[in-house]
Amino acid sequence: GRQVLVSRATMLLQRATSARAARRIVSGAARLRAQCYSTSLADVELAAPQPAPLCALLEEEQAMAEAASRFARERVGPVVQSMDEAGKMEADVIDGLFEHGLMGIEIAEEHGGCGATFTAACLVVEELAKVDPAVSVMVDIHNTIINNCVSRWASPELQREWLPRLASDTLGSFCLSEAGSGSDAFALRCAARRDGDDYLLSGEKLWISNSAEAGVFLVMANAAPEKGHRGITCFVVPREAAGLRVGPKEDKLGIRASSTGNLIFEGCRIPKDSMLGPPGAGFKVAMSTLDGGRIGIAAQALGIARAALETATHYAQTRKTFDAPIAKHQAVQFLLADMAVRYEAAMLLTHRAANLKDAKAPYTKEAAMAKLAASEAATANAHACIQVLGGMGYVTEMPAERYYRDARITEIYEGTSEIQRLVIAGQLLKEMPA
Repeated sequence: GRQVLVSRATMLLQRATSARAARRIVSGAARLRAQCYSTSLADVELAAPQPAPLCALLEEEQAMAEAASRFARERVGPVVQSMDEAGKMEADVIDGLFEHGLMGIEIAEEHGGCGATFTAACLVVEELAKVDPAVSVMVDIHNTIINNCVSRWASPELQREWLPRLASDTLGSFCLSEAGSGSDAFALRCAARRDGDDYLLSGEKLWISNSAEAGVFLVMANAAPEKGHRGITCFVVPREAAGLRVGPKEDKLGIRASSTGNLIFEGCRIPKDSMLGPPGAGFKVAMSTLDGGRIGIAAQALGIARAALETATHYAQTRKTFDAPIAKHQAVQFLLADMAVRYEAAMLLTHRAANLKDAKAPYTKEAAMAKLAASEAATANAHACIQVLGGMGYVTEMPAERYYRDARITEIYEGTSEIQRLVIAGQLLKEMPA
């Protein structure tokens, strides 16, 4: 009996994959261990549980966030303005992200990654977004979408081929949207026709992030149009594949250093072994990917909301009117208070959604809530930041106008705010039937 109890207690502690999980099970584990050495729990004094913050982080998660913050300040900050003006990502920034281990956060160590949590990836995305949301979204797509897709759906052979590259030097891109399939993501027309042991891809993809720099694309194409969305299949397409052309970059309002372009497939030949999952699994691949991707965009939006809050708060304490800092004026204090509430509320929703994903619990509704709240907080805080700064918020000398431009896209990509509300309502109606 004693050995069994020890084993059970140890197993419970090993299951504590997050700080929150640890708090839930530590009491039970302590009691089981107590039974190993005492005939009565009454003879054992258990230490009083210590309260912990609601969003307590693992040590490795905190370390990843600090590393990302330092990289953002030292390597991204000096070039953020020039990259925005040029509409181009510096190659040195991309190389640095790989060198610092920020592009393989969840990839298993056996494939050259960090083997960290999804929450850690979201923290990295947020820290980068405080300095440059364009860099942040590139890292977000690569980690929360591409790496997760390949890790979960690829065959062992494809994993051995691509995961080490994705962790070390090859940027990824996710290709779903088309001219006629945006919010209706599965009205896509890109086709995949079987030809011996290969598939021939034909069609065009629009609004593809990372298009200019990516070395590999995950492409959704329909291999059996007669089956509707059940024919959609995901293919791994190297940039150098014959029959693939990458179109010019779009000239965008915000996140200008992040490339967005179109891809043209003209009989692009891809081996049948380069599929993620079996034929027709693309719908499941995309749906599972988009849920996690929404949390990633929520983290990006959090970074913008936080940066806007910090900029406004600092400026309000140094700018004086009527012989006093404007932070002393009630009207400005109200703006700052509302900005803080929006950020904190969105942060709690985002961290909860990330924790649920790490715990392998359902999180579709929570991901949509996080994305909706964080994106709208980013837009509102960027607006308020300009209001606090006044004229200085409207010029490029200060970052407030860039926050405003960068924030707007967070309410559009990875599902518009309207789509998030539909997802939330749909889940609620399932949970609360009449």
